[in-house]
Amino acid sequence: MGQIQLYNVAPRIPKELKFLEELSFNIWWCWHPLAVELFVRISPAIWSEVGGNSREFLSKVPQSRLEELAKDEMFIQQMQVVEDEFRRQVKSSSTNIADRKVAYFSLEFGIHESIRLYSGGLGVLAGDHLKAASDMNLPIVGVGLLYRQGYFRQYIDRNGWQMERYPENLLHNMPLNRAYDASGSPITISVPIADRELKAAVWILYVGNVPLVLLDTEIPENPPEFREITWRLYGGDKRMRIQQEILLGVGGFRALVALGCEPPCCHMNEGHAAFLSIERIGHLVRKYNYAPNVALEIVGRSNVFTTHTPVPAGNEVFAIDLARQYLAPVCAEAQLDLTRVINWGIPITERNTAGEMSMTILGLRMAGFSNGVSRLHGEVARQMWKHLWPGRGIDEIPIDHITNGVHVQSWLSVRMQQLYSRYFHTGWLDNPGDETMECGVCAIPDDELWTAHEAGRHTLVRHVRRRLKESLNYYQMENDRQTFSSRQVLDPNILTVGFARRFATYKRGNLLLRNPERLLALLRNDSRPIQFIFAGKAHPADDGGKRIIQQIIKFGKDNGVADRLIMLEDYDIALARLLVQGVDVWLNNPRRPQEASGTSGMKAAINGVPNCSIMDGWWDEAWTPECGWAIPSNENYENPEDQDNFESQALFDILEKDIIPSFYDRQSDDLPHRWIHLMKGSIAMSLGRFSSRRMVEDYDRKFYRNAVAKYEELSADNGAKSAALVAQKERLVANFDKLWIDQPALDRDLSELHVGDSFKVTTKVYLSDLAPEEVDVEVYYGHVDAHNEITQSFCEFMRLEKELSKGNYQYSCVLKCRQAGSFGLTARITPVGYDWVHSVPGFMCWPK
Repeated sequence: MGQIQLYNVAPRIPKELKFLEELSFNIWWCWHPLAVELFVRISPAIWSEVGGNSREFLSKVPQSRLEELAKDEMFIQQMQVVEDEFRRQVKSSSTNIADRKVAYFSLEFGIHESIRLYSGGLGVLAGDHLKAASDMNLPIVGVGLLYRQGYFRQYIDRNGWQMERYPENLLHNMPLNRAYDASGSPITISVPIADRELKAAVWILYVGNVPLVLLDTEIPENPPEFREITWRLYGGDKRMRIQQEILLGVGGFRALVALGCEPPCCHMNEGHAAFLSIERIGHLVRKYNYAPNVALEIVGRSNVFTTHTPVPAGNEVFAIDLARQYLAPVCAEAQLDLTRVINWGIPITERNTAGEMSMTILGLRMAGFSNGVSRLHGEVARQMWKHLWPGRGIDEIPIDHITNGVHVQSWLSVRMQQLYSRYFHTGWLDNPGDETMECGVCAIPDDELWTAHEAGRHTLVRHVRRRLKESLNYYQMENDRQTFSSRQVLDPNILTVGFARRFATYKRGNLLLRNPERLLALLRNDSRPIQFIFAGKAHPADDGGKRIIQQIIKFGKDNGVADRLIMLEDYDIALARLLVQGVDVWLNNPRRPQEASGTSGMKAAINGVPNCSIMDGWWDEAWTPECGWAIPSNENYENPEDQDNFESQALFDILEKDIIPSFYDRQSDDLPHRWIHLMKGSIAMSLGRFSSRRMVEDYDRKFYRNAVAKYEELSADNGAKSAALVAQKERLVANFDKLWIDQPALDRDLSELHVGDSFKVTTKVYLSDLAPEEVDVEVYYGHVDAHNEITQSFCEFMRLEKELSKGNYQYSCVLKCRQAGSFGLTARITPVGYDWVHSVPGFMCWPK
């Protein structure tokens, strides 16, 4: 038999149902319950079989069923309601990619379980970001990679050991549209990779109003080793990773340009996308004939960079030799010196000795706006990266924080959404942070809230039993004499604690196992019973994380408590949704401060699930006694084992003395009113402060609008303002190392100062060839700690008093004592204004 050609035949959608075809190609449906209900109504069995994959679903619905629905007036009416809402929210004009102002680059996107382009929290956050932007109708476009296998599917063998499999994503079952240029030709972009050309097909996936541009290297034009680049997420070695990240940054921007989009602002979601800055510079050089340094000022001041990693070892680095090999052609096309570009990813004090370049440092260096993802993580990030800006106080390190949030409609159960809509103000989903929200939460009757919550727990247990019935392999006893029935697993009526997240060792999924006697006492207590559900994946190369999974399974089996301590395999968005909507407590116990944010607890909280967590990430700013429990932590132990033992004991104390009594203490109406009070506190706290809408509003207000305005300002008049900045920078570089400033002199004794007093501060400076109007001379002062270091700084501009001689000047100011306390002061010289605040390493002169 000769070579055969493959083809697919889909049912013919009747004209009365044509909207279903359009709807299935826009993932908007996944966060609108009426749209989901529309698909389910067609065939609940097929919908369940395909896991909510709208494209595969329509291909499997029998033609006879479609013909039947075309004549069903009630179904047509329901479809019309969904279509009207779709037309209201998804504006046809808004899907024009050329008009997008902000491009959001991410190596992964978690939008729905049927679209496996994500591994965990980073991708789900990116998906929630796009959904919120769609709800707000912001002009954003997403950019990512189209993985043919994505992240692995997890299964656990009979020994409790995690195994991985990589089923292929079938493109014809995904809501993808091939991208075409103005002439109607399919777009394929080209990227130089070392000494060869990598080609990638461009696809578009619509997330409501937001187009997500995806690059695919599995095309005939590429050799086999290049086709593999978009096979697996986080797969392969460093060579594969740098190829993926060049494709994302360089190829992603080229795809936007091919689509007619030149976004004024580009947002790098982690360092994976940092190479995009090279391509942005190159694009301005090639198309607009800007000098590379002029283009650099435009790009470096209009990029946004978000770091998610609170430990140095977690930041992506590449060996310099490898980076040279792969970046040389990209830099050449941008007319940039290769060594200079690599140095952008190395601290200035290490450029002669470093063997690696850091993608996080490159991202920070090439962004005018940078942030961590919680208040605590912002503090950690400023401390971690302060060496990039030597001489600056910690509170002047230009890394802000925008705390993550979750997309409420995607994670809130339908029951809870209906309940809230009865008591909250009209349109509350469009403004979940409204100040009247707390009153609405208080208005929900306790019995109605508890009934809705208990229904979620029953649903969860039912689904868990169904999953285990299909895959019981790892809970069979080795000798096969004992059987394990899924019908015996979990009790839908007892206190249920959930722990679900990536199984990295620092997240300590086995913290409860450190005190087996206390744990078994809880699990075997039939008067006040408790059960624990664990879920999560370890990275394929992380044997430490895999051992924790194995320990949990083994503990349950060996001690005969596997019905109340269960580990679920293949954690994904669908399972996460069930868990956050169905458990009673959300447990999180990482080693502080290694959790940058953590969003799973937010998803639980909006469903009325109190958190019990270490004060890390988002919980450090969210916790009050009204919404959950804070596990005491002690980071002063030199031995992590001692820290883990201390915090394990503290966790058991909370479980035994607070959580279990609060859940089981009932009044005559059999309602746990103390517990329901915590539920309401969790709902009010999370909806008010931790929605993705609030998060995206923060990005828009703090970063996006300012970055777009900066791009337009710097590129106006053929880049005149940017060219002026280049000239100013050249003068600063030539002169700043020659400047000096005296220790400030004071006009009175500082030992007897009171609030309201003032004193004069005078200093002398040498400005070399700089003019006084090119610099600011400031008194730098503030509260000092026990080490006499300024912790909260203030600046007072000094006035030029007189010129002493050529280049030498005297400055002074009057400083008023506004607060009591211990203070310190000094003086410094900086460039005038705020143009160089984000510059790495910046310009600053202190007294010697």
